Amino acid sequence: MSTRYAQTVAADLAALFAARGAGIVEVPVIQPADPFLDMAGEDLRRRIFLTESETGETLCLRPEFTIPVCLDHIATRASTPRRYAYFGEVFRQRREGGNGFFQAGIEDLGDGDIARADARSLADAHALLSLLLPETRLAVLLGDQAVFEAVLAALGLPRGWRMRLARAFGSSEQLSAALADLAAPAPAGALAEPAASLVAAGDADGLAAHVARKMAQGGLSPTAGRMPQEIARRLIERAELRSVRLSPEAFAALERFLAIDVPLGRAAAELEAFARDARLSLGGALDRFAARAEAILADGLDAADIRYDAAFGRPLDYYTGIVFEISAPGAERPLVGGGRYDRLLTLLGAKEPIPGVGFSVWLDRVEQMADTAR
Repeated sequence: MSTRYAQTVAADLAALFAARGAGIVEVPVIQPADPFLDMAGEDLRRRIFLTESETGETLCLRPEFTIPVCLDHIATRASTPRRYAYFGEVFRQRREGGNGFFQAGIEDLGDGDIARADARSLADAHALLSLLLPETRLAVLLGDQAVFEAVLAALGLPRGWRMRLARAFGSSEQLSAALADLAAPAPAGALAEPAASLVAAGDADGLAAHVARKMAQGGLSPTAGRMPQEIARRLIERAELRSVRLSPEAFAALERFLAIDVPLGRAAAELEAFARDARLSLGGALDRFAARAEAILADGLDAADIRYDAAFGRPLDYYTGIVFEISAPGAERPLVGGGRYDRLLTLLGAKEPIPGVGFSVWLDRVEQMADTAR
């Protein structure tokens, strides 16, 4: 995004944030890398700019705002509920060129009324885009990580498969590959002893120690102490996954669920019909989805512009509920991405669970749209 555009929109964004009750927060450009490496999703992890402190701590240039804002909230012991706004530069290796670009958004922490907070977050994102792109028809695409995971659990999939499919939910390619493996598991590769026995026994610690010794013998250096444990976990997980065979009926039900793509106003009924026909109990996931959909539709957005796609997710590992993107006609990529992340703050060190939901706007893409419209 050009400096000129940033200066042009800064005052308008500040006014919108104030009107929405979100105070602007400043977080450092240099961040600890581990939270992003552990929680941010494979696509983001491989595009982070890493460096090291004088004491050997692994650091990175800020690749997004959600994790830094949550870390800042925990460090300052701020009370909740609280709404944080931000506007600044993030840094990633980008396929389309350029390594730094601007984002703006709001993180909404601590509101126990999940349906209301989700609806407000989507309305905030829509209002921000409407401010910057007046007269532009905006399209909203929704998914729900919690509903997807409830379906996986109801189908009786073991934990390893549920975790793999949940991690793949934000990538159509990864999800397709995982489903193909679930339908026809790949044969196991031969492992030498003692690795084969350690895998068969599920001994993650013993296998990690064995991997570490092999790496040391080969002159390979573990990255931040995680690599042997990660390799061991994946080897054991793959062995467990290969042992699973999903029945044709269950696999057909999963495919039917993933094919649901309807206007939001019909989504709750479609999900209820799916669960009833497939004889699956989805617990409270359907009730929470229905409450969220009702709150969103009551918030003034045009129902015709909002769709629910059961197969839609976003490629960040920390989402736990609603996920959404907002696009505009002619835009090759979404202008806004967001979602709910109720486990994130606990994983980052919060002493008590803190629900959260938020969104980010890619302002360079918005600027391109605005230039095209002129």
